[in-house]
Amino acid sequence: MLTASGLTKAFGERVLLRDVTLTLVPGRRIALVGGNGAGKTTLLEILVGDQEADAGTVTRPADQTLGYLPQDLPGTATGTVLEEVLAGAHEVAALASRLHDLQHRLESAVADGTDTEGLLTAYGEAQTRFEQLGGYALEAEAHRVLAGLGFAPEDAERPVRELSGGWRMRVALGRLLLAGPDVLILDEPTNHLDVDSVAWLEERLAEWPGALLFVSHDRDFIDGVANRVVELVGGEATEYVGGFAEFVAAREDRIAQAEAAAADRARKVAHAERFIERFRYKATKARQVQSRIKALERLDEIPVPTRQELKVRFAFPEPPRSSRVTAELAGVTAAYDEVPVLTGVDLVVERGRKIGIVGPNGAGKTTLLKVLTGELAPASGTVALGANLDVARFSQHQAEVLDPERTVVEEFRTAFGEQGKRNLRTVLGSFGFPGDAADRRVAELSGGEATRLALAKSLCNPVNLLVLDEPTNHLDLPSCDLLEDALVAYPGTVLLVTHDRHLIRSVCDALVEVRDGTARWHEGVDEAVLTPRSSGGAGAPAALRSSTPAGAGPADGAAAPEPSGREVSGSPDGRSGPGPDRSAADGRGPAAAERKRREADARNRRHRATRDVRKALGRAERQWERAESVVAELQARLADPDVYADEAKVKALVAEHEQAKDAAAEHMATWERLAEELARLEADT
Repeated sequence: MLTASGLTKAFGERVLLRDVTLTLVPGRRIALVGGNGAGKTTLLEILVGDQEADAGTVTRPADQTLGYLPQDLPGTATGTVLEEVLAGAHEVAALASRLHDLQHRLESAVADGTDTEGLLTAYGEAQTRFEQLGGYALEAEAHRVLAGLGFAPEDAERPVRELSGGWRMRVALGRLLLAGPDVLILDEPTNHLDVDSVAWLEERLAEWPGALLFVSHDRDFIDGVANRVVELVGGEATEYVGGFAEFVAAREDRIAQAEAAAADRARKVAHAERFIERFRYKATKARQVQSRIKALERLDEIPVPTRQELKVRFAFPEPPRSSRVTAELAGVTAAYDEVPVLTGVDLVVERGRKIGIVGPNGAGKTTLLKVLTGELAPASGTVALGANLDVARFSQHQAEVLDPERTVVEEFRTAFGEQGKRNLRTVLGSFGFPGDAADRRVAELSGGEATRLALAKSLCNPVNLLVLDEPTNHLDLPSCDLLEDALVAYPGTVLLVTHDRHLIRSVCDALVEVRDGTARWHEGVDEAVLTPRSSGGAGAPAALRSSTPAGAGPADGAAAPEPSGREVSGSPDGRSGPGPDRSAADGRGPAAAERKRREADARNRRHRATRDVRKALGRAERQWERAESVVAELQARLADPDVYADEAKVKALVAEHEQAKDAAAEHMATWERLAEELARLEADT
């Protein structure tokens, strides 16, 4: 157990934490939410000992293991990817080293003819402990973790120093997951992941046996992992039981109760003040007047929490109208140094479409964006860009190139060629920098605030094509709401790369899946594409596919309806839009925005309705895979001729094999039942 009591922390006059109390116990998975700059990272650093609180205490048992993933990693890793991940299992690694040493000493003792009894005893004890900790399966588990986080098998031997910051973060996360600390604290763990890896991590953490505290802006991820939410607002922490949906409902109830109590107090105060004012100088009422004055002094102020920190909504300047076809790719191959990344891509993007580009990291999503916008010439095939095209780009690294010495408004001003009649402070206010906040230095901003400023610079000019590469990294939930509302109302074309599944459902009307060297179009938001059911996103594991009769199991992900993807775009004439003229769907006007909002709400309702069944289906799939592995192992042992020298051993092995087959059959039946239930729910919603 880790407990924090009465934590207070201030920087100058700015109080970040005020009397914060928190308890982390095994099985409690807490999502920490709050606005950018609210003090979430500061609280995490106090809990792990990287900062000292001004007041309050943090209590950790002496034998407790604690793992922490910060937003920024020190570049100290020197080994390979696999070595760094394995190093997380400290005790197992130490035992492996001890076993290796004892083995050499035994060999030397046998060669010298000296006594080996003590060495054999020590070796046996170390080996028993090594087996108890799963030492012999540790490397296989490390490879599974790396695969879930998006690493290819050959990446295991790459030196970590060769990797980008995002991939190093994955290595650090894999190390923590393999180590399995008693308390795991993660600061924005999904920032550098793709949708496949986020889905895998969600499943992994939903079954985390220890205590878990994490910061995230991803509603789906919070809903899938957390059983409690702690909101940090105005320095105070309020804890809610349940996932994100329960948090929102409970928070609204709490605010409504506080508002009602405050209104009741206001009525009592007004009534008492009227009585005092009326009879203040009347001698016969003096006692009653004094009584009312004392009653007023006893009425405590009732604070009312705010419903949302970012109340202003950003309105895009009206962009120039582009041609109907924004970009058209025909037979395109994209390559770097003559090495193909994408091959045979046929795609048409029409004006007004809002397209989510999804797929594993390294599959070519950013490459596709560059080809679509003309930044990268194709190695073969043709790319035709539409007429009158104005493009604004946002990449996840733009916040890193802001000038730390400028103020917010000075940095924002650099995005404008001609300011015209626009008031820059008004625009900044709509991005969460009202009043004096626009005069803060960039160096003083949190990571989320810097990202929000970089977004404001990218989105402030009138353009008809937005290209957004992971725009929600480091943003808080209110900022994500701001971005979502802005994109829903935006009248131009959007190409969006993000791991935030809620944002995709709310904004996008089509998906392009980049995987296996090509790009596939999916009309609408296909949940099977958005949330792959296995870590690799390719359906059931290979062990299941090889042992399942045709039509009987989950081969190639057949539990779900067949995805609507195809390698050409969406309409009968090969266009990505539903017809020759999309002027009615350009997203212009409140009616179109409201229609898209309703569609997004329907998609999110469908997702929530099927969430529990999908998680149960994933668990059943993993249990089935493990059971099939046991069957395969027993079959291999039965195939060994030496086994049949011992009749009793053979009988026991045959009985164990039969039991394993029965268990695998039960797990298969459970999987099929859940798959049918999921298909029914998806059809009903």
